[in-house]
Amino acid sequence: MGCAYARGVENHSLPRTAAFFDLDKTVIAKSSTLTFSKSFYQGGLINRRAALRTAYAQFVFLAGDADHDQIERMRKYLSALCRGWNVQQVKEIVAETLHDIIDPIIYDEAASLIEEHHTAGRDVVIVSTSGAEVVEPIGELLGADRVVATRMVVGEDGCFTGEVEYYAYGPTKAEAIRELAESEGYDLERCYAYSDSATDLPMLEAVGLPHAVNPDRALRREAVARGWPILDFHRPVRLKKRLPAFSVPPRPALVAAAAIGAAAATAGLVWYASRRRAAAA
Repeated sequence: MGCAYARGVENHSLPRTAAFFDLDKTVIAKSSTLTFSKSFYQGGLINRRAALRTAYAQFVFLAGDADHDQIERMRKYLSALCRGWNVQQVKEIVAETLHDIIDPIIYDEAASLIEEHHTAGRDVVIVSTSGAEVVEPIGELLGADRVVATRMVVGEDGCFTGEVEYYAYGPTKAEAIRELAESEGYDLERCYAYSDSATDLPMLEAVGLPHAVNPDRALRREAVARGWPILDFHRPVRLKKRLPAFSVPPRPALVAAAAIGAAAATAGLVWYASRRRAAAA
């Protein structure tokens, strides 16, 4: 199917609307976090063994359906891996290598959709399980208005402790969307959402116009059963090759997940803890 679903100009006498995008394998062709492993290795944050293991994790992520168990294993591995990393150094490495690493793997179809939503007067929100230090610069590169992402606890020494402060996954994404809708005045029935994974069903169900993008098998079954549009994104292209076709209208600085209240964070951590207890039972 094409990307015609986003076209049309907002009637500004109505409540505001937004388009919510998952990031990995929806807007970009790979895992945003794992893609930086070479840069983190070159920056001295990980050793060669960890870099090779991360490259393998990227392969598994791309080759299979990213179900809950797979994502949970990846979360545990990455949380342990980043313990002790200096946050400022991570941000500097991401900033220095962002264009070389992320620009070539942005789906042309996703960039077009983002542009169409902005042209129609809708906000664009990136909602990703990846860490904020990676997602926020990518959101800015894409011209997103807001970003919801996982946040790790930072110690007094400015380094990650390995603990999760806010986990943007599953129902937590939907809760974040509902909080943003309340604070920004979005009419969720007229909002759009895009994701590749069945783990994002709560996020897709939170809006009136959900779309499955390159869906895994479980999400494809749900999309077919519910009559949701299924989109095929397969053309990664550098944004600079799309310029000046790709345009980002002027807007205030990107608003990060700090805008999401404690309720969403608490809900996510409670849900995450309950899943861990269930898995251990």
